[in-house]
Amino acid sequence: MASDGARKQFWKRSNSKLPGSIQHVYGAQHPPFDPLLHGTLLKSTAKMPTTPVKAKRVSTFQEFESNTSDAWDAGEDDDELLAMAAESLNSEVVMETANRVLRNHSQRQGRPTLQEGPELQQKPRPEAEPPSPPSGDLRLVKSVSESHTSCPAESASDAAPLQRSQSLPHAATVTLGGTSDPSTLGSSALSEREASRLDKFKQLLAGPNTDLEELRKLSWSGIPKPVRPMTWKLLSGYLPANVDRRPATLQRKQKEYFAFIEHYYDSRNDEVHQDTYRQIHIDIPRMSPEALILQPKVTEIFERILFIWAIRHPASGYVQGINDLVTPFFVVFICEYIEAEEVDTVDVSGVPAEVLRNIEADTYWCMSKLLDGIQDNYTFAQPGIQMKVKMLEELVSRIDEQVHRHLDQHEVRYLQFAFRWMNNLLMREVPLRCTIRLWDTYQSEPEGFSHFHLYVCAAFLVRWRKEILEEKDFQELLLFLQNLPTAHWDDEDISLLLAEAYRLKFAFADAPNHYKK
Repeated sequence: MASDGARKQFWKRSNSKLPGSIQHVYGAQHPPFDPLLHGTLLKSTAKMPTTPVKAKRVSTFQEFESNTSDAWDAGEDDDELLAMAAESLNSEVVMETANRVLRNHSQRQGRPTLQEGPELQQKPRPEAEPPSPPSGDLRLVKSVSESHTSCPAESASDAAPLQRSQSLPHAATVTLGGTSDPSTLGSSALSEREASRLDKFKQLLAGPNTDLEELRKLSWSGIPKPVRPMTWKLLSGYLPANVDRRPATLQRKQKEYFAFIEHYYDSRNDEVHQDTYRQIHIDIPRMSPEALILQPKVTEIFERILFIWAIRHPASGYVQGINDLVTPFFVVFICEYIEAEEVDTVDVSGVPAEVLRNIEADTYWCMSKLLDGIQDNYTFAQPGIQMKVKMLEELVSRIDEQVHRHLDQHEVRYLQFAFRWMNNLLMREVPLRCTIRLWDTYQSEPEGFSHFHLYVCAAFLVRWRKEILEEKDFQELLLFLQNLPTAHWDDEDISLLLAEAYRLKFAFADAPNHYKK
């Protein structure tokens, strides 16, 4: 094994540039630089002379970020960074997501997020005019752990605009040129933007052969409700990309599922299967939302789906936690046929029986596709979950050593709270509406449910660092981690969480290639 001195740190592969200066981090929260818009700004920025400093051994992620914080500021590599950003990033997707998150947040906080520059203040735009491309100073957000070691004055100013998401990327630190009048961000502008985004999805889905790579790019930042059912079926691998083959595939798979029902379901009371069926029958009423699950038709559908899956997958059989994975697919597919403002209050009583049958079959196959990628989570002793919890512990120790050490000092083990995060894919931690938004991104990520979920869990834990560090008792700390206050979370909170998870993945040199155009 190579000595520590000879081995290079995982985040630094060469000495030619400062760590962090290779490429900026972008996601739903970090809009890209536009060299055309920011050229004058950078020319006016005074460049400070730099002195080469001998790199020292860095043992923690916090020290690494502290030592490389200058790489995030304007410096000698700005022109190169801007060129790289312009060439390599899909700016349309990133900017669209960033603008939506910032506007939503500014409306909820009761303050404008877009700050006017001097020229724009003198020339206000008409309200009906759609938002123009952003300009102004786009500052990259520093990491979570670094934000807690900054000076008090800076911390106070950064914390004020985003009290709900103190540990996530701060939307207030990104300054966009534009109007500060909230009236210009009214429903007309939002509807135009959403309509344009919906049209992109419809055009992509209507083509003779849907470009799945392009569909993933669009879906990462959220899928419009009208096209979500078809998009999920495509991204999960249930339906083919060729539009002409879809009707025949649907008919064949639905027929195949009901052949399973006819062949297997009557055996649920046999001695060999009765324990499995009884456990499913007990677990379903414990699921959420209650308004959906307690409807008799829904209960019967879920029982059939779970029992057939367990019979056809004897390596794992039915395991508690699998039952929760049925709900998002069923709700998304049923909402194609009913009008429901809140997914928690879906009523299936008015849905025709034939439609419910087809939705049941679609739900079964999409859930099966999901479980194919994480089945080791549910085999004997659940080795997949054991491994992922261990990986989460190692990841958090690098990201935020203070939180990791605090948990260790109070003898809180990651398995005590993170097991459920992996077993239920955070479905018991966030509302159903947030789970659906989260799954939009998971299905657009390579190995989203198995691999990217790990970074989401890390970001989710560090999101509560302030509250975690304030708890000084084992029981209170564990109780907090098992009952996190997310009841009022919405799509904005999930977007911030995903942006932070993407930043963490990027920081560990693991960014997906389909974000580099």
